[in-house]
Amino acid sequence: MKEFKPIPIGVEDFKEIIDKGSYYVDKTGMIQELLDSNAKVNLFTRPRRFGKTLNISMLQRFFEKTDEDNAYLFNGLNIAKAGEKYMQHQGQYPVISLSLKSMKQPNFEYAFSQFKKLVLAEFIRHEEVLNSDYVSTSYKEQFREIFENRAADQEYVSAIRLLSDCLYAAYQKKVIILIDEYDVPLESSHFRGFYDEMVDLIRSVFESALKTNPYLEFGVLTGCLRVSKESIFTGLNNLNVYTVINNDFSNHFGFTQQEVEKIADDFGMQDKLSEMKQWYDGYLFGQTEIYNPWSILKYVQSARSNETCPSQPYWSNTSSNDIIHELVVNGNEETHSQIEALVNGESLTKPIYEDITYRNININTDYIWSFLLFTGYLKPISMHLEGDLIYAEMVIPNREVGTVYKRMIMQWFDEKVRSTSRDDLFTAMISGDVDEFETLLGDWLDETISYYDSKENYYHGFLSGLLIGFKGYDVKSNRESGDGRPDLLVLERKRHKLAVILEIKVAEQFRDLDAKCDEALQQIEANRYEAELKYDCFQKILKYGVAFCDKACRVKLEE
Repeated sequence: MKEFKPIPIGVEDFKEIIDKGSYYVDKTGMIQELLDSNAKVNLFTRPRRFGKTLNISMLQRFFEKTDEDNAYLFNGLNIAKAGEKYMQHQGQYPVISLSLKSMKQPNFEYAFSQFKKLVLAEFIRHEEVLNSDYVSTSYKEQFREIFENRAADQEYVSAIRLLSDCLYAAYQKKVIILIDEYDVPLESSHFRGFYDEMVDLIRSVFESALKTNPYLEFGVLTGCLRVSKESIFTGLNNLNVYTVINNDFSNHFGFTQQEVEKIADDFGMQDKLSEMKQWYDGYLFGQTEIYNPWSILKYVQSARSNETCPSQPYWSNTSSNDIIHELVVNGNEETHSQIEALVNGESLTKPIYEDITYRNININTDYIWSFLLFTGYLKPISMHLEGDLIYAEMVIPNREVGTVYKRMIMQWFDEKVRSTSRDDLFTAMISGDVDEFETLLGDWLDETISYYDSKENYYHGFLSGLLIGFKGYDVKSNRESGDGRPDLLVLERKRHKLAVILEIKVAEQFRDLDAKCDEALQQIEANRYEAELKYDCFQKILKYGVAFCDKACRVKLEE
C-alpha cells in the first residue's frame, strides 16, 4: 500500500514542513523571480490562505544568515535547480521578519501594545547585535532600550529602521525586511473606529524602514488588499505592487492546474479532479488559472480518510465573511440586484480601483467590487481599458465561494422575516383573500435576493419561511398525505378548524403562470392531498396553487 506524505494543514513554517517530510507544493521559483526583478520594495496582495505567510517563511529561510546552515531545505526544489547564480544568495543576509496578523485589538492602545510586543520579539531574535564589536555604543544603547522594554512609545515608530541599522553594522550586509499581513491592523481598525491612528502608525513605520533606509537590500510585504499610496505608502516611489490582475509572480500563490493534477496523482485521487475543479478552481491571477490551496489540501486530507466525503466550503468557513454579510444586509436595491445576478451565474462589469482605502469601501459604490475581486470573492473573466480606468467583467469564482453569498442571503432573509410583520400576508392566506395574498407575496419577492440553483426548492424555502412562526399554526413541508406529498401544509394546531394546502409550481415564462397554478390545483385533487386532513377532522380546507416565475407570482384558490 502506497504511503502518503502528511498534509501540513495550517503549518506556516517552511522549515518545519521540509524537516518533517510533509507534502510541499514547490513555490521556491518565487525566489528566482524576486532576484531577477531586482525590485527594492515588493507588495504582494492575495486573498487570505493563499500561501502568503508560508512564502514569507520560505524567503526568510532562504536568505537569512544563521548559525545553522539551511541550504539543505532547498535540495531538489526549483530554486536549487536554477543553479549557483541563485543559490549563492542562500544564507547571506540579515533578515527582519514581522507579521502583523495578530494586530486585531479593539482599540488603538491595545493594538499599539501588540505592535510593541512584535517588535520586541524581533529584537530578542537578533540579540547578537549586543555582542558585536562592529555596532556602536550609541546603537547598542538604543537597541537595549527596546530590548529591555523601557523605550518611549515614539521610539517604536522607527524601531525597524534602528534594527536594520544595527544589523547592517554587525554583518556589513544590507538587510532584507519581510512584513506579512501588513493590512490586518488597517482592516481591524477601520471596523473598530481608530483607522486614522493606525494609518499614521503604519505609514511612519514604513517610511523609516522602507523609504529612507540606505541599508535595505530589498523588502517584501504581503496583504489581502493594496491600500492607497496616499494613506500608507506616501512617497514610497520604489514600491512594486503585484495584485491578482498582474502577470508577474502569478503562479507563486495558490495552486496551478498542473500542481493540482500532480497532487491528485500523488494521492491517488485522479477521479476527484472534476469535483475539485468545480468547487475550488476558478481564480485568475494575471493570466494564470489558480485553485484555492487551503481548500484543496483540506479536501485531499478529508477524502483520504473517507472516500465518500463530499466537497465542502473549507476556505469560506475560516472567516466570518463580514463583508459579504454587510453587502447583503446593508446593500441598496441596485446592489441587491447585482448580487442576485452574480449568484445566478451572470457577470458584472465594473471599474477596478487598485488604490483604495478601507475608508472608501462603501458597499453601495463601485469600490466594493474591487475589494471583492482582490480578496477572492470575485474573479475577472475579461478586462479592458476605458480612458484611465481598467474595467473588469467579473463572476463568482466557484461553488465554494458561491455558498458564501447564498448562506449570507439566507441569513439576511431569515433576519428580515423575523423582524418584519407578516400578519397581513398570513391573514390573507387563511381568510381566502387570494388577491391580497398574491399582492403581498409579490411584494416580498420584489424585496428578496433570489438564487435559482433549483428553482422549485428555492421558492419552496421562500414560501415556507414566510409562513412559519405564527401562533397556533404548524407548517408541514412535504408531509405524507393521501396519495402524494403536498409541498406545504399550514395546520391550525388545537381546534383543527383550518388546514391550508399549498402546491408550488415554477413557470419558465410569465405567460405560463396561470396554467401552472391550474396544474398545481389539479395535482392537489388528483393525489387526494385533502384525504388525510379530512380524516383528521379538519373542518375547513383551503387549496392553493402558487406559481412563480423569477420575481412574479400568481396565486389561485380552488373555488
